[in-house]
Parts: sequence; C-alpha cells; structure tokens
Amino acid sequence: MFEQSFKNIDNVLWKDAGVGNELDYVEQTSWILFLKYLDDLEKNKQTESKLDNKVYKNIIDSKYRWEVWAVPKTKDGKIDHNKALSGEDLKDFVDHELFPYLKKFKTNEEKPDTIEYKIGEIFNELKNKIQSGYNLREILNIVDEMKFRSHKEKHELSHLYEAKIKNMGNAGRNGGEYYTPRPLIKTIVKVVAPKIGDKIYDGAVGSAGFLVEAFEYLKESKNLSTKDWETLQKKTFYGKEKKSLAYIIGAMNMILHGIEAPNIIHTNTLTENIFDIQEKDRYDIILANPPFGGKERNEVKQNFPIQTGETAFLFLEHFIKILKAGGMAGIVIKNTFLSNTDNASVSLRKHLIESCNLHTILDLPGGTFTGAGVKTIVLFFEKGTPTKKTWYYQLNLDRNLGKTNPLNENDLAEFVKLQKTKANSKNSWTIDLKNIDQKTYDLSVKNPNKNTEITYRKPEAILKEMMDTDVENLKILKDIKKRIFKESVINRKFVLNKLINWR
Repeated sequence: MFEQSFKNIDNVLWKDAGVGNELDYVEQTSWILFLKYLDDLEKNKQTESKLDNKVYKNIIDSKYRWEVWAVPKTKDGKIDHNKALSGEDLKDFVDHELFPYLKKFKTNEEKPDTIEYKIGEIFNELKNKIQSGYNLREILNIVDEMKFRSHKEKHELSHLYEAKIKNMGNAGRNGGEYYTPRPLIKTIVKVVAPKIGDKIYDGAVGSAGFLVEAFEYLKESKNLSTKDWETLQKKTFYGKEKKSLAYIIGAMNMILHGIEAPNIIHTNTLTENIFDIQEKDRYDIILANPPFGGKERNEVKQNFPIQTGETAFLFLEHFIKILKAGGMAGIVIKNTFLSNTDNASVSLRKHLIESCNLHTILDLPGGTFTGAGVKTIVLFFEKGTPTKKTWYYQLNLDRNLGKTNPLNENDLAEFVKLQKTKANSKNSWTIDLKNIDQKTYDLSVKNPNKNTEITYRKPEAILKEMMDTDVENLKILKDIKKRIFKESVINRKFVLNKLINWR
C-alpha cells in the first residue's frame, strides 16, 4: 500500500543537497510523517468526540494544521495550488514559523507523558535539512496520500518504518547503534514473558525495538479490556535515550505501532546516580541492548559503585539496581563480560550472581549484529535470589550470518523450546556455580558437548560466499559512484551560480 510512497520520498531526498545519507533520510521522513500522523490523530479524536456529544479542542492551532500549511485543498478535495506554499516561501515558513511554534510545546506542557510534550521534545531535537522548498513540496504531496486512520494502515506504516530503521542500521558503523535484529528481540520478549500491569523499561532505548515488540506481545497475550488498553498506553512502557536522532526515531516508531504518547525521556541514563534510586523508581521488566564499546566521562563513573570505562557494564549496574525484587530482565551484552579479568568485570559478575538469579545465558554467533565486530550474549536474570545454577544455550547454525543472510526466528526456536525446562542437548548445558572459580567468577561459554574436531567448509560454499560478497561490493561501488556524480553536479551548479552572480 505505502511501500512505493516511501521509495518516492527517498528518491526526492536523494536529489536534495541538504540530505546526505540513510540517517538523514529517516530523520527527515520522520518529522513529516509525525505531523501527518498528528493531523489524522486529531481527526479521529474529533470524530470520537462527536459520537459522544463532546467538543474536542485541537492541539495544533489552525494556522499550523496539516490541511492549512502542508496540503491545502479545494472543495473537491484537490490540492489548492493558489494556497499551497512551495520553493523559498515553503522553506521559510517551515524553518521560521512552523518549527519555532512546535518547539514551544515543551515549555508549555509539564507532563512528559502527553502528546503535547512529545511534540515539543521532538521538534527541539531536529531541524529541517531539506534545502529545496520544491523538494519539500513533492514530499508533502506524497505523504498527504498516506493515511494513519485505520488499523491496517497503521500496521503497514509501522512495518515500513521498521524496514527503514533496519536499512539505517545496515548503512554503516553509526547506524548499527539503532537496530537490534527483531527476531532476537522477539525471542527475548518470549523468554522474559511480561504481563499486563508490568512496568517495562529500556534505559538505552534506541529505536524502541524492545518496547515495540513487548507491546505487540502483550496485545496478543489476552483479550484486552478498556482498562488493559489504557494501562498499555500510559503505564507500561518507559525508556531513556541519550542521542537526539535515536530519541526521535524511537518515539516515532512507538507512535506508529499504536502508543500515542510514548514515555521516552531524552536524557543520558548514566548521568543518574544509582545511589539515588528508590523503590518507586523501579521496574518489573527490563529489556535492553545497551551500547557496547562506548566510553563515559570520569564524573559519570562516579555515579556507580563499580567504576569502569565500559558503557555497557555501567548500564548493567544501572539495570540491576533499578529492577524490582522479583523482576525479570533480558540484556544483550558483549560475551567478554563473562571472562574479563579486570577488577571491574570480576566485581560486576560477582554482584550479578549474588543479587540475582542468572538462570539463562544465550550465546550468539558472530554476524548476529550487522557491522559489529564483536560476539554477544544475552543475560536472563531474576532479581532477589542468588544464582545457584545457570543454563547455557549456544546458538550453532549451519551458515554464516550477515547482511544478506540475517538471523531469523526459526534459528532461535530450539532455544525457546528448551529454555522452558532448561533441558540439556548438544547445544545446551547447565553449570553449578559452586564449581566456578570463586576468585574470578569466570562464566565463559564452554560447551561440554561440542565436537572439537575441525570441520572444513565445502569449496562450493566458500565460492558462493565470495560471489555474494562480490555482488554486495558491486552495489556499494555503484552507490558511491551515484553519490560522487550527485556531489559533482551540485558543485558545478554552485560554481556556475557564482560566475553568473559575479558577472
């Protein structure tokens, strides 16, 4: 229904000098989609109010409503070209009137769980990068054809938006921060198994994949009452995000999936002193993939009893502290956490197994995260009782994971099945923590059932992988060639304009 519309938007953005990469594509598409969503949301609420014989007060003043500034229509429903702004007039209105107006919502609204606050927060974090008002006019016309009113429309839009986030995650090193493979997230949610009424938290929310999948899981868990639905909308999902673009994408992703005013705060989670966390601040469920490899300032480390330069380990400390007693967590982290011998890693492992029941460790193969050169694991734990035994599952696949051959849910089906009973198999085993080194608390993945005999790959498989890589490299080279051509055209236009103005 809308796939071609997204392609058409990307084609227009590709022509624009102010938009340079996949991250910009998603950011610029997001703010326009958000305003169209907001317009459709207001129309739905107006209809509902009329049915209930109530008067609905619009959030957005008339001058800044979609049908007034973006795509004004004639009586027969066609675009009114006499009123529709374009070129420099449109760009000036967006940059100097629309954005400043929308930014004010944050200062006028105190409650962060309202749609008004989200409007102000989002538009304080971005700017219009589309340099050509004519390109912007084209995009507005395309987006106007996209409706957000029926469940089917919202469902398709949410899936297409997820696909854009995935493409952004594959776009390069920075993009990978925003995307955790959805089959992995769905599996983690299934194992943790949240319930209606649980408060679910992700302190490194990114594109909100964990919260979105938890929402989808809970929607299907039972027949929802009106009270259940209100609980899901307002009292279930909570997140924090440091980076502006990730915050915008996360909020937009949740909105498109049906959560009207996401409880996501734009802040650096790690600047909060964990000694100040009280019972009222805690959560029942934590689902997260904190950024690994990052570094924090020394003053941030002072907020933690176990001080380390590894961002992901600081997040783990935060998660343990902010989880309620009896609460459940599923956390993605580097596999080196299990075996590092530095004092901070040893202390953190000791703290984890003494304060929580680390009942399951899922060992993931290389290539699970596109573009990430590290191996990862998932820690599943329950807070409140120390760990006595830990069940391991090593995901051994008969293929190499990568961009063209990603992880899928079927890959993880055996793990989900065996995890329920912690059964032993060729890929799974249990260790008694009495038998680990009591000085290092080493929890390394050591599969006792693994065949140590070296299995050599078939020449045909190696050749196929080389050919697939060549195809992928050719695509990249073509893209680089297009971008070089685009830049050269822009530069030639710039020089030509300078010469004309000089004359």
